[in-house]
Amino acid sequence: MAEVRRVGMLTGGGDAPGLNGVIRAVTTKCVEDYGYEVVGLRRGWKSLLDPEPDTVMPLGVDDVRYILQEGGTILGSSRTNPYKNEGDAEKVVRQMEEFGVEALVAIGGDDTLGVAKRLYDDFGVQVVGCPKTIDNDLSATDTTFGYDTAVSIATEAIDKLRTTARSHERVIVVEVMGRHAGWITWGAGLASAANVTLIPEVEPDLDRIADIFNQRAEKGEKWGLVAVSEGVTLSEELMTQNAETDEFGHVRLGGIAETLAGEIEVRTGIETRHVVLGHLQRGGTPTAFDRILSTRYGLRAAEAVKGGEWGQMVALRGNEIVTVDLSEATEETKTVPDDFYRVIETFFG
Repeated sequence: MAEVRRVGMLTGGGDAPGLNGVIRAVTTKCVEDYGYEVVGLRRGWKSLLDPEPDTVMPLGVDDVRYILQEGGTILGSSRTNPYKNEGDAEKVVRQMEEFGVEALVAIGGDDTLGVAKRLYDDFGVQVVGCPKTIDNDLSATDTTFGYDTAVSIATEAIDKLRTTARSHERVIVVEVMGRHAGWITWGAGLASAANVTLIPEVEPDLDRIADIFNQRAEKGEKWGLVAVSEGVTLSEELMTQNAETDEFGHVRLGGIAETLAGEIEVRTGIETRHVVLGHLQRGGTPTAFDRILSTRYGLRAAEAVKGGEWGQMVALRGNEIVTVDLSEATEETKTVPDDFYRVIETFFG
């Protein structure tokens, strides 16, 4: 095990409120308590595959003191995949050596952490993972930072749309982020009292949805709100914006809200519109919950570096922050359980 003097840190994938909280905590703990030098590596794995003149960002306590409340990430991000092309992973390892980085804290979702696991397994890279995704779909941890903020933003949006829907006697279909797991939609649909909530884990019943709004119209409520995850399908195919994929093979989703709105209007005769929240859910100031959780994650990640807990990820289990093997976080997607969906189904109508 190589002695640690310089710790590198990167953020990969989509941004999430709370990233700067992790950066602040890791930096402060490593510098103040352990005497390590800390550097940020700008633009995710791209920093080690295709570095630029500003790639290495020295981080001191004063640099991170007031970033906790800021959204996004001061280190930037990318969806670069070091295992896409042969020889790139070896280049990443060599670049770490050139930068003098003996230990790495990788903050990201299943793609970023999947790369971290492979680098640890293949080359013994001294890496600690920190879970980041607004989708809350990473296994091995109860909650990921950014999720609470995303749910709060989506809930507020649906609350605001209710006044328009009621005033103009329309159904409004709100498209919420969630590719394979409907956690954000589930939370926002429940918190906002949406009339119907649809997630990828449960096949939608168009006839039942139409009946709900027809019955509401008969009672004089010719309006309503539908919260739908972007990953919901009306057939076996996901609805995509185009055929392009990112470096991890993910397509860009979009279109389910517009299609569903058309189906509802045809089946009910009620004017139906759609709204896509998109990246609004990722942005802005993190909630107090996410500030606290990201700080606790960052402090435990720094402790894991000090303790040489390589190939591990920090995770929330109950009220405790623990470390688990990276394989636990990346082996499967954490989806919404059926009994959770039945809770929200109680309030359809």
